[in-house]
Amino acid sequence: MPGLLLDTLNGTRHSQVPLWLMRQAGRYLPEYRELRASKGGFLAMAYDSEAACEITLQPIDRFGFDGAILFSDILIVPHALGQNLEFLAGEGPRLSPKLVDSSLDALTRDPSRYEPIYQTVRLCRKRLPEGVTMLGFAGSPWTVATYMVAGEGSRDQHEARALAYRDPGALQAIIDTIAEQTITYLSGQIEAGAEAVQLFDSWAGSLAPDEFERWVIAPNARIVAALAEMHPHTPVIGFPKGAGEKLPAYARETGVKAVGVDETLDPAWVARELPAGMAVQGNLDPLLLLAGSDQLEKRVHTILEAFADRPHVFNLGHGIDRRTPIAHVERLIAAVRGWQG
Repeated sequence: MPGLLLDTLNGTRHSQVPLWLMRQAGRYLPEYRELRASKGGFLAMAYDSEAACEITLQPIDRFGFDGAILFSDILIVPHALGQNLEFLAGEGPRLSPKLVDSSLDALTRDPSRYEPIYQTVRLCRKRLPEGVTMLGFAGSPWTVATYMVAGEGSRDQHEARALAYRDPGALQAIIDTIAEQTITYLSGQIEAGAEAVQLFDSWAGSLAPDEFERWVIAPNARIVAALAEMHPHTPVIGFPKGAGEKLPAYARETGVKAVGVDETLDPAWVARELPAGMAVQGNLDPLLLLAGSDQLEKRVHTILEAFADRPHVFNLGHGIDRRTPIAHVERLIAAVRGWQG
């Protein structure tokens, strides 16, 4: 029998709303910080299947979420494509050589870098409690391309956006390569035991409408179509953060089974504009969870009421903040599971 989360992603509405949180396996948990102190850097843990599985299961053991999200990173794909990857303390990821200065042809692919991630999925799937859905993920081509081009994250993704205007053919080659690799990578996660997968397009909001259509919708639609052919029973969640008014087009044109919604959108508007019956995921502001004010339960109920007539997975509008107190997460869980819709 499918778990509550998987059943909801496949289009069944339940009175009990399933719950998981983006970045739920991470730095807000004391058990994660303890393990990281003993294991070393982030990338080393991501490639240590036993450690990564332990981290994936930590929030399940503590909170009993309905889904376990794989502990990994969206930059595994560029690492497998041949870019050097390191995470600098306090500064974030660095990729080299930057594709704004170099080319894909200069990279030497190493697909063996996917195998530890697949092994993490295998281990977690064996160890998860019955009914908890194993979630895999990858970065969407546009978001991954912004890192590959600039060699690091940026607030406005100017290097990749400029390349899109200056030499769209060059960016298209990068996007196509990432899409091809993402199909392989997610298919491998599914074969290893992932029951649903999410495509993170964290920087989708930086694009104008025409560019959004080309660099977000089109490559995501290609990935979803390929996965649907290979794994027809595995739902794909699309999360185009910052899509705004372009979200309904994304939902219609990519073929995803569920759409993740960030905190900037009115859930009532989303409920009206998305295709009828489509599952929706979101959209509590992570900063409200961090603050834990008396607005928390009220906003939770507003979101639940807005999506009461369609399949809904409760989640945040983006990843949980590392400073979030455990007590606030417990309040959130109580509010969601105690709601009487």
